[in-house]
Amino acid sequence: MVDFRLTDEQKQIQQLARDFSKKEIIPVAAHHDETGEFPVEVVKKAWEAGLVNTKIPVEYGGVGLGVFESCIIAEELGFGCTGITTAIEANNLAEAPVIVAGSDALKKRFLQPMTEAPQMAAYCVTEPGAGSDVAGIRTTAVKRGDHYVLNGTKQWITNAAKADWYFVLAYTDPAQGHRGMTGFVVPRDTPGITVGRKEKNMGQRASDTRQVVFEDVAVPADNIVGAEGQGFKAAMAAFDITRPMVAACAVGLANRCLHESIAYARERKTFGKPISDYQAVSFMIADMAKSVDAARFLVWRSAWQFDQGERNSLAAAMAKCFAADEAMKIATDAVQVFGGYGFNTEYPVEKLMRDAKIFQIYEGTSQIQRLIIARHLFG
Repeated sequence: MVDFRLTDEQKQIQQLARDFSKKEIIPVAAHHDETGEFPVEVVKKAWEAGLVNTKIPVEYGGVGLGVFESCIIAEELGFGCTGITTAIEANNLAEAPVIVAGSDALKKRFLQPMTEAPQMAAYCVTEPGAGSDVAGIRTTAVKRGDHYVLNGTKQWITNAAKADWYFVLAYTDPAQGHRGMTGFVVPRDTPGITVGRKEKNMGQRASDTRQVVFEDVAVPADNIVGAEGQGFKAAMAAFDITRPMVAACAVGLANRCLHESIAYARERKTFGKPISDYQAVSFMIADMAKSVDAARFLVWRSAWQFDQGERNSLAAAMAKCFAADEAMKIATDAVQVFGGYGFNTEYPVEKLMRDAKIFQIYEGTSQIQRLIIARHLFG
């Protein structure tokens, strides 16, 4: 049986996130976009409302929501501002490898405190010369007695300056390729860590994106996520959890573009009638609506598959790719609907267009998602 209705509990979660977006995110979104100021108070309020760390299991103090419910939250928050939502949701990516592969002791040490205070974490995999090509990372971890010594540079790290700890992927045996990669949990206050300046990005400016340098950073062997040589597997497995959620955030942005376009098309008049009366405009908005729904259902399927214990890598890639590409197109069309006003910062759609672009890049570019899809199709 196929059922597209949300349960009462899911509706309550959706309404909670929707109200939070309306009351706490939308009123301050423009300010944080203009200033680049990190939304500390919004993130704290989101934590207090139970909208942060949604994937931490109950046994470690979390709410243990399914990916489906987490996607519902991500869409509603993304409707408000995807930059602020990225700041809120970044914990999920850093926590995912630990949830998937970490020992019970590691989860108690690093996940449980996240539920006791509004702490943050960051996922450190991308490097200056290694984005989509994870095998190209150069960070190393050399074992010395009961600890490892980390050396390397990570780039474009979300929440880098706000994180209490990092998930770091490094080579422990470069000769083994991706099988020689190991994941570590590294506390932010460990000596030898330098966090760079905040990057000035095109969009999602509320998000804290920086370089992180590790110089002779000593990490206890107990901080390995899983086992030596299993880091790549843990890092990639995390995406089955987080890609549907990122895609859901893109759906939220696209839906905001749709709502803003409908409202403006009803209000704006040319030649004595609303521009919504013109087929050129109404058809453009109709296309937005069908793409929003299509993207949402791809997200829901990918999330549902994971929660059912099925492998969702293909569905997650489809959802991420389609939602990202359509969010960019819909945002561009929204600017077109607004005309000259859409090109102006006094109206919301120019920000939405700037914010949309990164969805085609982070957590696997749209091209990488197509590569994943093609590999599944051709076996």
